[in-house]
Amino acid sequence: MRPRCLRYLRWPQLREAVRASLPTLWLLWLLQAMGWALLRLEGPAWQSLAPRLPDVFPQLRVYRRWRFGDPLRMLIQAGWLLLVRITPQTSQRRHRLAAARRRHVAGLRGAADRGWRRYLDTMRGMPRRVWNSAAWQRARATLGSLSRRTRRWLTYGVGVATLGLALLCVTQPFSYFAQFVFVLLLWAIALLVRRMPGRYATLILVVLSITVSCRYLWWRYTATLNWNNNFDLACGLVLLAAETYSWLVLMLGYVQVAWPLQRRPSALPADPRDWPTVDVLIPTYNEELSLVRHTVHAALGLDWPADKLRIHLLDDGRRPEFREFAAQAGVNYITRSDNRHAKAGNLNHALTLLDGELVAIFDCDHLPVRSFLQITTGWFLRDAKLALVQTPHHFFSPDPFERNLRVFRRDPNEGELFYGLVQDGNDLWNAAFFCGSCAVLRRAAIDDIGGFATETVTEDAHTALRLHRNGWNSAYLRIPQAAGLATDSLGAHVNQRIRWARGMVQIFRIDNPLLGKGLSLFQRFCYANAMLHFLAGIPRLVFLTAPLAFLLLHVYIIYAPAVAILLFVLPHMAHANLTNSRIQGQWRRPFWGEVYETVLAWYIARPTTVALFSPGKGKFNVTEKGGTQAGDRFDWKVAQPYLVLAVLNVAGLGFAVWRFLHGPADERGTVIVSSLWVLYNLLIVGGALAVAAEVQQVRRTHRVSQRLPMALRLPDGRTLRGVMHDYSNDGVGLELAQVPEQELATGTRVTLLLGRGRREFAFAAVVQRSVGARLGLLLRFEDESQRVEFVQCTFARADAWLDWHAGYQPMSLPRSLWSVVKLGWQGYRRISDFSPIDLDRPMHWSRRALRWVASFAPQRPLPSYPADPAADPGLRP
Repeated sequence: MRPRCLRYLRWPQLREAVRASLPTLWLLWLLQAMGWALLRLEGPAWQSLAPRLPDVFPQLRVYRRWRFGDPLRMLIQAGWLLLVRITPQTSQRRHRLAAARRRHVAGLRGAADRGWRRYLDTMRGMPRRVWNSAAWQRARATLGSLSRRTRRWLTYGVGVATLGLALLCVTQPFSYFAQFVFVLLLWAIALLVRRMPGRYATLILVVLSITVSCRYLWWRYTATLNWNNNFDLACGLVLLAAETYSWLVLMLGYVQVAWPLQRRPSALPADPRDWPTVDVLIPTYNEELSLVRHTVHAALGLDWPADKLRIHLLDDGRRPEFREFAAQAGVNYITRSDNRHAKAGNLNHALTLLDGELVAIFDCDHLPVRSFLQITTGWFLRDAKLALVQTPHHFFSPDPFERNLRVFRRDPNEGELFYGLVQDGNDLWNAAFFCGSCAVLRRAAIDDIGGFATETVTEDAHTALRLHRNGWNSAYLRIPQAAGLATDSLGAHVNQRIRWARGMVQIFRIDNPLLGKGLSLFQRFCYANAMLHFLAGIPRLVFLTAPLAFLLLHVYIIYAPAVAILLFVLPHMAHANLTNSRIQGQWRRPFWGEVYETVLAWYIARPTTVALFSPGKGKFNVTEKGGTQAGDRFDWKVAQPYLVLAVLNVAGLGFAVWRFLHGPADERGTVIVSSLWVLYNLLIVGGALAVAAEVQQVRRTHRVSQRLPMALRLPDGRTLRGVMHDYSNDGVGLELAQVPEQELATGTRVTLLLGRGRREFAFAAVVQRSVGARLGLLLRFEDESQRVEFVQCTFARADAWLDWHAGYQPMSLPRSLWSVVKLGWQGYRRISDFSPIDLDRPMHWSRRALRWVASFAPQRPLPSYPADPAADPGLRP
């Protein structure tokens, strides 16, 4: 007789599945009923056994009522213990055997460690031994005796042989088993090499990654397109074009960053009279005076001869209060009658009024440290053809990623990779870019190219390209010598990146670095990669929707068996991530680059596409900074594309279940691979949604966390020493070495003493907060000169930002992937928190369902407990 509950099930397949599972459930219930009926639960045997059940069945809470499913949990745990893990015995012999085994394993591990250290020492000394060996010296002597023509042809021959071997590895067709052995061998070599120190090991990883990636792309072009179906072919070509773009960016990226130059400062002449004259330009348009004031104050503290330093405030807003401030600060005020060509036009107009040998440029929110000119200008005296010295754009406030994800100063931000590694790699090829701020340029070089470029909205990169085309050199110093404010909101961040993307594509169309004269081959590669990077919008959207073509439309975008896809795709991704993790190190976490690209993909896709066909469209926009955020909120407008992508991928998972149950059996592998791809896309989209949840920002002046020695003079004349742990434009937080005898009341007037070099400065302050030895002070500046002194004692110190990245540590691939998994889940949690629809209850029940499913998983046995629960206070019912 059919149970009455089955009559209400509408799907035949679901009815059949439930009907098939009923006998198993009835058997489990019968076993549970038999246990209750036959076992004397109140008897002494069971009572002595029950407290020990947590030793082997920790998921069964014996001091509570049994739950539905506990018999199945016991069966799973018992099977796991029998097949996988044997419960250790408590006999002395067992303990002796375990101790002996541990000693044996420790000995083997020590021998392996000694062998590994000996191997590393051998690999470190191998280049020196090979270089100094007699065989190498004889080979050098033989090569030296050959004519130049012979050596050239010999070099060509070695290059052709190497290229032929590479082509053989890339194009040779393998069976599935041979392909598996091939990629396993390369992966074993990569795992062995990745722990070797030095740059040669990095180059080996690069070669392995290039080999696997080129083989993957060759396989995609030759064996994965469905030529029998036009729609399948069209969709497959779209995905293949996106993969080709990613492969090209990967290859160019290896060229850029495989060997960073790591340039050091060059010394200046001992006599300051031989130092060049410098014009410091601070352009501004619509920023607030409170923001610009501190940059001018920091510039006034530059360590440079007063007769050779001139500071100019370039006000394109033509504001009277800026003119008055410039007069009070003692800097030159420059304005013009129009705003043609935005920032580039402002700089070009100022150059017509100046005659310094060098020009230093700072955005109005970038505060230079006192050593900026001494660190950067030495190279201009050393290289007469040097036109540019660029330093990093460092930010002392969190950007939207760091603030919304709460990873400020814990994980590297989006720009760290460019300023920490890419620019340093460009410097090797004489291709360091001008970034619009925190840079020094030679006036003669700017005049030689006709001033700053005005044809695009990224005048900085275009100006650097023109300098390189005209034979001028560039340099990059990876030493933070200025700091500024990052974008305050995700919307402002996206708008800034849209301008950068549009400008770089405009350069690609107007002054393509791959064409024309004046650039070396590697300079062309570096510029091309920088411009191609901003075309990532459409390829990223393709990757986020590609698996849906098969799951929703049954389109074969990769016309190959699932096992072939795994054998080619996984090695390509694994080697690329492993190599980039080795190269990028502390500057970028693995897998996080895809989150950054996803956030911007939708918004830069259209501007870059328009700029490819109409490079004249688009205008310069000023990035808003210094804003506040009254409370936590979710930026639904910016997050709309991410929500659409999330819904589409969730729908794809639903179709995947349907295709797995009812589709052809030979397609189940493809369904599984596509489902895994969809799950990964959901994680990346979830990360983008997490960034869209804006957190509260109530401070207009950001606090900088730095520990500086200080002293505090009390109203009675006593002086207490301590440490200042954070500061802002008008306030400080400090911790005294000892708690004052009498607590300082709010409103007490004190004097803050700070040192700079051998000088000491005093600043009047008022206590705003007092908790034991920790105080919060509000500064009361008497005049403009005290503001200048405070900025120079804090923001403009020579060592202000040198240890900012000390907390960054490289992260392994599994840990980084797990962080992305948690980030994706956090994004969907934030949607439920800010959704106008109450999603708390569905999220609560979904979490309870996941925990209930996880409760069936086998668990490691717990340590032994005493038989009597009362004997152990930690054992609770």
